[in-house]
Amino acid sequence: MTRKLFCTTHRLARIASLLILAAAAIFFFSYRPTRVAADTAPEWLHAAARETMPDAPKDAVAIVLLDERVTTVKDNGEIETLYRRAYKILRPEAHEKYGKLVVPFDKETRISSMKAWAIPADGKDYEVKQKDSAELGLYGDALYSDLRAKFLEIPAANPGNVIGYEYSQKERPFLFADEWSFQETIPVRRSRFTLQLPPGWEMTTQWDNYPEMKETSAGNNAYSWELENIPAIETEPEMPPWQAIAGRMGIKYFPRDPALRAKSSGSWNDLGLWYEGLTASSRTPTPEIRQKVTELTANSKTTLDKIKALVAFMQRDIRYVAIEIGIGGYQPHPASDVFRYRYGDCKDKATLLSSMLQVIGVESYYVVAQTERGVVRPNFPSPDAFNHVILAIRLPDDVATNGLWAIVKDPKYGTLLIFDPTDPYTPLGYIPYFEQHNYGLLVTPNGGELLSLPLLPPPTNRLMRMGQLTLSSTGALTGNIQEIRWGDPATMERSLLLRTAPADRGKVIEDSLGYHLSNFRLTGATIGNLDAFDQTLTLNYKFIADDYAKSAGNLLLLRPRVLGVKGGIVDSDKPRKYPIDLPEAKVETDDFQITLPPGYVADDLPDPVDVKSDFASYKSKIEVSGGVLHYQRTYQVTDTLVPTEKLPTLRKFYGQIAGDERATAVLRRSSQ
Repeated sequence: MTRKLFCTTHRLARIASLLILAAAAIFFFSYRPTRVAADTAPEWLHAAARETMPDAPKDAVAIVLLDERVTTVKDNGEIETLYRRAYKILRPEAHEKYGKLVVPFDKETRISSMKAWAIPADGKDYEVKQKDSAELGLYGDALYSDLRAKFLEIPAANPGNVIGYEYSQKERPFLFADEWSFQETIPVRRSRFTLQLPPGWEMTTQWDNYPEMKETSAGNNAYSWELENIPAIETEPEMPPWQAIAGRMGIKYFPRDPALRAKSSGSWNDLGLWYEGLTASSRTPTPEIRQKVTELTANSKTTLDKIKALVAFMQRDIRYVAIEIGIGGYQPHPASDVFRYRYGDCKDKATLLSSMLQVIGVESYYVVAQTERGVVRPNFPSPDAFNHVILAIRLPDDVATNGLWAIVKDPKYGTLLIFDPTDPYTPLGYIPYFEQHNYGLLVTPNGGELLSLPLLPPPTNRLMRMGQLTLSSTGALTGNIQEIRWGDPATMERSLLLRTAPADRGKVIEDSLGYHLSNFRLTGATIGNLDAFDQTLTLNYKFIADDYAKSAGNLLLLRPRVLGVKGGIVDSDKPRKYPIDLPEAKVETDDFQITLPPGYVADDLPDPVDVKSDFASYKSKIEVSGGVLHYQRTYQVTDTLVPTEKLPTLRKFYGQIAGDERATAVLRRSSQ
């Protein structure tokens, strides 16, 4: 099924997808199809059950015995695909993930048939058919969507049993591009892909994250690929996105009929021309839009001020709502409709902002983007590479770029300011972390051009934490902390606070303190610039932490690092397979001044730390003067991807940071 351009606003969108899955789980809890005993589970499933089991991790819950796909392309562009899959169930928890068949469909993709079976270790086979299925909408955040799914629960998905299913779909895709994804988080014994093209059609493939295998020709323009014993992808902390590391083969079809040839994307330029054709008429400003732009920019002195005013309107007044019907998964609604109803998805919001920019004489272009790094393959143009739409604003010569960090200098189109109209909190001049160090397709009337989106410099994502604290002779720590945030640290904290009722915002700060302190009380908190997205976010809070320093005779043991955790954790006992993918480049500083109890002096202080790696640096120091302990540290990340060969360096680097964060200063009661 051809993937549509669904929008993702920020990392919290992942939570929404989990809620959708939870809703499906609740649905299944109350839905149970009638299972029918049958002696006729198909031979392909019995053959899969007889396969020799591949090696599997100890914690594997199931094994894919067979993953088969047969795609038949007709001369009129219609595609029919048969899917078959068989699992060996190893653990009871496999039932929730693998014991349910979910087949999506919409107006362009129809389900021709679906069946499922179970072959118990003892007893007769079971069968369920399409008439036993139920139907449910898939996208809870879509106001209107024709993307639905049929759900079929597979009986007897219990340890020791083999289960399987088969279904077929017919579709008439908007573009001739597809993907064979054959690697999963559980082992795959056998995966097979067969392609039947009409006479005269051509195809091309691209392999990623797996050794390339040449196709086997069966004559009559039919091809097949088969893989055996594909290892499971093991989940690791901070690993790159799934699609960036899983083995896959992209495939594109090229018809002989010139009328259908336009549906093939041979190059990024072709793909851009196709999308430009879908969107060319969507951005025409109406009189109502022109009037609103005049109203919004009436007090703006410069072009940049006008752009900021339009951006603020887009972020605050145009609600994100997905409307995914038919080609609406690709094609935005007219700017006039988005303006009238005050809602739209990522494509719609980009369309309206582009239309409003036209009114002030500023040109802009769609950028078809991807919210996961590593998914876009620069050498294999495909619409399946993208799932989001943002905007490139062509800055006029009178707009200075000071403070505008998300800049791409293009030889054809000049200075382009990249902006995500969907993100409600990221200010103009920045882009969300997941769009940085990524690719986007610039769509212009002249065609498409793949852009390398910038990684913003570390100082643009900043957290400064300063504390004026006092330690008592009983070990209680009291005082005031001030935090100044900008860039992504401000965006994430601001989004959390704005989604929290004002009366409960102190609890957000209290919960954050709870990660670093025990036995404490928050005694006051204020928040500054919460609604001013283009300003630094400030947090000021006071607390009392009883027994923060531990007594040992005439000594007090004090951890100078009061708040904050830098670095990360890499399991040193287990070899790691995948790189570390860090969110963004950033700078974080802590500066704590702790007034010591009267009569106490520093007996032993931790050594300063100054460590560097290819991707980050960390420096800390402690000084005592005039009865005040002064702890300072700086943590800077300069790159987002740490390759596997650098992981030993990473472990050592993180270990040195953790050691500094645990370090204890020893204070002694002076005899004088």
